[in-house]
Amino acid sequence: MATLVAVRHNPSLRERYRRLLLAGKPRKVALVACMRKLLVLAGSMLREGRPWRQQPVVATLET
Repeated sequence: MATLVAVRHNPSLRERYRRLLLAGKPRKVALVACMRKLLVLAGSMLREGRPWRQQPVVATLET
């Protein structure tokens, strides 16, 4: 449920989800990839004892 909200309201996760869909991934696969990203971020925050901080979306050029 948290991932559904995150892909709608978190700019970096929204962009990741959109890119996965454009790459032809099924919606559930893209959602699970974003879910894993959230879990990795949460684990990192807990391990390092730091609060959530919104990351800016970094545009990349794909060749």
